[in-house]
Amino acid sequence: MTVKTETPAAASAATKRPPAPTARKKRSWVGLWFVLPFTAFYALFLVWPTFLGLYYSFTDKSLTGRPASWVGLENWSEAFGDERAWSALWNTAEFTLYSTPPLVVLAIVLALLVNRARKLGWFLRMAFFAPFVVPVSVVTMIWIWIYQPDGGLLNHYLQLLGIQDAAAPTIWLQGESTAMWSVVLTTVWWTMGFNFLLYLAALQTIDPNVYEASSIDGASWWRQLWHITLPLLKRTTALVIVLQLIASLRIFDQMYLMTGGGPNRATEVAIHYIYIAGFEGYRIGYASALSYVLFVLILIVSIVQFRLFSRKED
Repeated sequence: MTVKTETPAAASAATKRPPAPTARKKRSWVGLWFVLPFTAFYALFLVWPTFLGLYYSFTDKSLTGRPASWVGLENWSEAFGDERAWSALWNTAEFTLYSTPPLVVLAIVLALLVNRARKLGWFLRMAFFAPFVVPVSVVTMIWIWIYQPDGGLLNHYLQLLGIQDAAAPTIWLQGESTAMWSVVLTTVWWTMGFNFLLYLAALQTIDPNVYEASSIDGASWWRQLWHITLPLLKRTTALVIVLQLIASLRIFDQMYLMTGGGPNRATEVAIHYIYIAGFEGYRIGYASALSYVLFVLILIVSIVQFRLFSRKED
């Protein structure tokens, strides 16, 4: 009786044999079950409303409940000829212009400060990032109290320093020349922590040997900042600017809660006017057209920013 033995080469070939197609197919289907809930919610609450809103922009859809009819490009032509819509877009651009530079520059400065701090680094990280996790309703309540003409914290200290007359306090949120700046200051204090965290994470990825080699060559801290740190933070700066521009163009919450678009529509921004057209004027079709105009504007700004920063890197 002969015993059939398996050679080592045959055994290794057997172990390297690919699995059966049916088993591989089962494993791939199992993975799909894990992403199915997210895909369903994503399609239900984002993809479907996006296409539905685009369809409504070509109709006279209303919250009154009457049947919607096709109107073609009427809503779009009205949006481009609406002076109030253009005024709201201008206020949005003005807010973006005022808020973006300090939110980028101050984030870099604070990140550099915390990155060099040793003993108090943990406390500074918590202090600078903490406002970002506070809800917008709480933030606006705090700053509305700070901006109060009589008894407000800001006017109180300005009067103590002799900068302001107690008989004529500044009306921060009700003045056309100060309302926008007041909301900008609130927004900078509230959202700067996110940009600060991005810069701090980027600073901690820079190899310390680069600074050590430059210090041996006699480079001062300022030279290291301008020729090493800032150039190595270009990608992070590009990301922060793009994210900040998108966030500023989508401004609504703090404007609505602090000023309500006033005084005299001086702080009425694009999304606020979309809200007024859709939920106060019951014109969902027209509000949808305004929404897509803003969406296209944000898309163009984002693409231009990415192109500019990609060219600089090349």
